[in-house]
Amino acid sequence: MVKAICNNEVIAKSDGTKIIEGNHYFPLESVNHDYLAESDYHTTCCWKGVASYYHIVVSR
Repeated sequence: MVKAICNNEVIAKSDGTKIIEGNHYFPLESVNHDYLAESDYHTTCCWKGVASYYHIVVSR
C-alpha cells in the first residue's frame, strides 16, 4: 500500500500506483478530492499526454 500524506492527512492511498521515472501515480479513484483544489496549470508530454495539476489544501 502506497500512501500520500500531508500534515497527517491521507491524500491518497492505493495498491495499484504506476511508477514512471521514479514517481508514483495514483489511480484517480484512490485520491481524496476533499484535499485538492484544481489548478489552471497543465503540461503536455509526447508519451504521457496532458497532465493536470492540483494544490493540496489541508489545515495544519
